[in-house]
Amino acid sequence: MTDPIADYLTRLRNAIKAGHRVVEVPASNLKKEITKILFEKGYILNYKFVDDGPQGCIKIALKYDSINKVNAIQSLTRVSTPGLRRYVGYREMPRVLNGLGIAILSTSKGVMTNKEAIAEKLGGEVLCYVY
Repeated sequence: MTDPIADYLTRLRNAIKAGHRVVEVPASNLKKEITKILFEKGYILNYKFVDDGPQGCIKIALKYDSINKVNAIQSLTRVSTPGLRRYVGYREMPRVLNGLGIAILSTSKGVMTNKEAIAEKLGGEVLCYVY
């Protein structure tokens, strides 16, 4: 697999479209950090890291509105790809959906959202947009 982050986002996107409650993805440290950010920002209901085998997996419980059956995640977009990396400084930080969504960045101080990176005056690689 050449792009594990795109695979992670595609598995989440497919599970949302199929109406699944739980999705399993292969684990990596970067995927674990992205999952933690999605949980902290309220886009997923819960998560669990399962260490079985050499790699392990992440079980993610998706968050749905109880009345309308609408998912909390409306869009997951991969920005930086292995063929074309997208780097930004903190002054050129992208605003997702006019500030309502988040951009997830990989910086020198770890994985964080665009708002946290602006507060710490850090730039980095833009991994994905979520709203």
